[in-house]
Amino acid sequence: MIVGVPQETFPGEDRVALVPAILPALAKVKLDVIVEAGAGVAAGYPDAAYVDKGARIVADRAELFRAADIVLQVRGYGANQEAGRADLELMRKGQLLVAFLDPLSEPEAVKPLAERNVTTLSMELIPRITRAQSMDALSSMATISGYKAVLIAASALPKMFPMLMTAAGTITPAKVFVIGAGVAGLQAIATARRLGAVVQAYDVRPAVKEQVQSVGATFVELPLEATQAEDKGGYAKAMDEAFYERQRQMMSRVVAENDVVICTAAIPGKKAPRLITAEMVEGMMPGSVIVDLAAETGGNCELTCAGETKEINGVTIIGPVNLPASIPFHASQMYAKNISTLLLHLMTKEGELKLDVTDEIVAGTLLTCDGQIVHSRVRELLSMSPLSSTTLS
Repeated sequence: MIVGVPQETFPGEDRVALVPAILPALAKVKLDVIVEAGAGVAAGYPDAAYVDKGARIVADRAELFRAADIVLQVRGYGANQEAGRADLELMRKGQLLVAFLDPLSEPEAVKPLAERNVTTLSMELIPRITRAQSMDALSSMATISGYKAVLIAASALPKMFPMLMTAAGTITPAKVFVIGAGVAGLQAIATARRLGAVVQAYDVRPAVKEQVQSVGATFVELPLEATQAEDKGGYAKAMDEAFYERQRQMMSRVVAENDVVICTAAIPGKKAPRLITAEMVEGMMPGSVIVDLAAETGGNCELTCAGETKEINGVTIIGPVNLPASIPFHASQMYAKNISTLLLHLMTKEGELKLDVTDEIVAGTLLTCDGQIVHSRVRELLSMSPLSSTTLS
């Protein structure tokens, strides 16, 4: 079978779905790889590096889609609707597409994929179970986002992060408050601590307190009832507005006493919870910095604008988008490991692709098949009736 890796077309997307080091593992299960010319260049992987590992370089994108039985992308149609629309016409019946497809936020975009009779696996839908950890691309990209958020904050803050004893006196350490202790939040904490900051963190899930403390931060205790704040996949659940209002009131003091606030709170498929109000920003000291990693889904801060940096009352508010693409070499390396591990999970020793819908990983990730939208949650979002249990058996 042939695996095709096209160049990413989403504006500013410098990642690539496969890196050269992964190719030998695919060759062992009889998968040949073709790569669109220049696909890995922006991430630091030249065409020659792919050729050295056995790939064939294809100059024509249409030729790649014609030849490939399996197409691997970072952003497939759904996560790249404008520029990615042209790829729809290149896809064919029975072709497998594996990529970020954003089906929970953009469920309508799944319909054209089903209409093209393309089989799709969405990397956002990888279940959070132990045996799928090495396939969890969301966690990989969140690791990079949390790291980069701290570097952005350190660059924008008119202070240094570490405490320093100098001939000119003692420089006190910066204070950093991280909201949300998922993968991105924990990485932000660890990075801020390595730079020498004093770090506090809060999460609606009390169970993560030990994780926060294990990476060197103080867990902020807010006396709020949140006994069911975590879903089966380990993600924070959306709470009602009354809860968020109590949360904001109690958090105001903590926000005001910190130099940097890094927001990472997100609910898959939903608008980001509003945790920092304009009034809370007014209470922060001039020179303070907010980096809002939830900017793309509305922002945790009321004043965040996705893709923009602005200053309000002396406070810098940064709404970065697609941070993993800003560190494309390692982001691609991590994503390639995730997506190839999933692909290898689907292959038999004889080099055949097998989609076993009784397997929890396949069932949780499979989005379209045989001309139908098959993922139950996406069908629900589209107000479609559930499929019968025998449809895909």
